Order: sequence, then C-alpha cells, then structure tokens
Amino acid sequence: MHKNSNKINFEIISEDEKSFLKNRITSSIKSHKIRERKVAFSFAFVAASIVLLFSVFIYSSSTTAISPLEKFAKSTENQFKNNEVELILNGDKNITIQESDSVISYSNAGKNVAIGTSKKIAQKTTNKNEIAFNTLLVPYGKRKEIILNDGTKVWLNSGSKLIFPAYFSDDKREVYLEGEAIFEVAHNPKKPFFVKANAYNVQVLGTVFNISNYKDDDAIKTVLKSGSVQINYENNRLLSTTESIKITPNTLAVYHKNHKKVNTQQVKVDTYFSWRDGVFIFKNDSMASIMKKLSRYYDLEIIINNKNIATHTFSGHLDVKEDINLVMKTIITAENSAFNYTITEDKKLIIN
Repeated sequence: MHKNSNKINFEIISEDEKSFLKNRITSSIKSHKIRERKVAFSFAFVAASIVLLFSVFIYSSSTTAISPLEKFAKSTENQFKNNEVELILNGDKNITIQESDSVISYSNAGKNVAIGTSKKIAQKTTNKNEIAFNTLLVPYGKRKEIILNDGTKVWLNSGSKLIFPAYFSDDKREVYLEGEAIFEVAHNPKKPFFVKANAYNVQVLGTVFNISNYKDDDAIKTVLKSGSVQINYENNRLLSTTESIKITPNTLAVYHKNHKKVNTQQVKVDTYFSWRDGVFIFKNDSMASIMKKLSRYYDLEIIINNKNIATHTFSGHLDVKEDINLVMKTIITAENSAFNYTITEDKKLIIN
C-alpha cells in the first residue's frame, strides 16, 4: 500500500487490504451516526429542560402574584396605636370612632362616609390615579359594624383590621382581613367578592359567613351560615400552587398555616356567630382557648398559672356584655371550678 498526503491508490491494494479498509470505513460511519444521535438527544434534553424551567418560572410567578390590595396591606402592618376604633382614609387621614358612634356606612359611589347618624366625611375614591384603600382598625376590647359601598355588611371582632377600596372596581370586590369578622355579602353574580388573607382567600357571590384569621393563631377558620363559598389556599407542595375547595352551609373549614392543609367538618354555626350579639357559646372548649377569646374581647392579658386549669373544659353561654368579673363567676359556678383569679391595675387577669 502506497500513501501520500492526499491520496490512496486503490489499484494496487490487495483483496485482504480492501476488506480491512471497508470494515474500518463502515465502523467509522456507524460511530459517527451514534455520536450524531447522542448530540441530538443531548440538545433536545437541554432544550426541554429550558422549556420546563421557563414554564415553572412563569407558573410560579402567576401563582405568587399579589394584587394591589395585598401590596397595600403588606405596607401597612402594625397600625394599632391606641385603644380606639380608627378609620384611615386613603392611607393617611385618621378618624377616631368613638364608642357612642354606631355603624360606619359608605355611599354607593364611595365618596361619602357616614359615621352614625350625625357625622359625614367626603373622600376621594382614587389617589394619584390609583385605587384609594381605606382601613378600619378595631383594637382589643372593641367591636364595629361597617357597610361597604356595595351594601355588604361586615361586623369586626376585637383586634381586627379590614382593608377595602372606597369604591369597588367593575369586575370584582376584594377586601383584606386580619382578625375575625362576619360578612353578609350583597349579592352580585357579575362581581365576585373575595376576602383575602395570607396564602388564603374566600370567594363568594352573596352569602353569610365568619372568618377568623388572627396572627397568633395557627389556623384560619371559615364558617358558612348560608349560600356557598369557594376557598382558595396555598398548599404545601414544592411549587406552592393553589388548591380550591367549596363548602356548604353549616360547614367549618380550618386552614392550617404551617401544614397548608384544609380540614372540614359539620358544626352548629351559632357558636361562631353569637359574638356579634355579645354572647360566647362553648361546648367542651378548653379553658386556655376560652381565656384567649376573653382576652381579646375585654382587652386583658390573661395568665393561667396551672396546667390542669388550662386543659379543663367548659360548656355553656357567656354574656360578654357583662363585666368580666360576672363572666368569670359564671364559669366558676357552672363548673364548680376550684380556682380563683385576680385582676391587676395594669389589666392582667391572673388565674391560680
């Protein structure tokens, strides 16, 4: 076999050499095709991975997007500054609501706010071409009723905050709640009503329900009295996607903040709505949970110095329109409880 730098002379190659060369060429072609397939597969895998990652990013972004209402709520935390009910207009005008004042009521256009029957305040429904959000702060020891511009009635319990637009937009109605409230939503099938909380919201068209969402509780509770609602909540999966569940009247839905799961059960709804009328209803509730509610309602720090007392259960009705001493005596008498308590000058109720 003779070679030069560019050619091979096939005329003088033996049959054995030709066979050997043929096999080498065939083997080289097969190897090249295999490499081409591997490169093509690798490129396809990388491309698919990029598409998947891009899809995950888009999906995650869509599920974590927050509304202007929620952004406003996050920017106005820790607003409780005194022991009076306050209405904050457009985020900067504070109005103190005296105990003698009754219902706060918005006009249909949201431009006028009536406090009781004697006081009216004008306000703008937009602020620098953006929605004007108002805030109602109800400190511990107080309660307040408000009627929004669409006619929805809201009763706020002690230690609660409601953020809402002065005037609802054309396509939906959204409010943000911390604490506890009863909603009687004005029916409007064209404008769904949403109650927002962190990683949790309730969607309704027109119904009566109660939501309890205190920061120091490990769960958000929703109780439906009439109508139907859909609860949308962030689950505990890797991508923090949103799941939904619909509940029917006489149902309690409990969203566990840490585990991000919802449990439901049938309940007697009066237990969850009676506080609006100044009555607490308990059935085999622990003393610790009862005292937590009384602490919020009367704006007292309650300390239980005995674990057995904390786990002791109580069933019955408490008229919380009465003085706290009468309420405590009712508990002691009804359960024949062997404990005593003192109330200090700095508003602490200590149970021994």
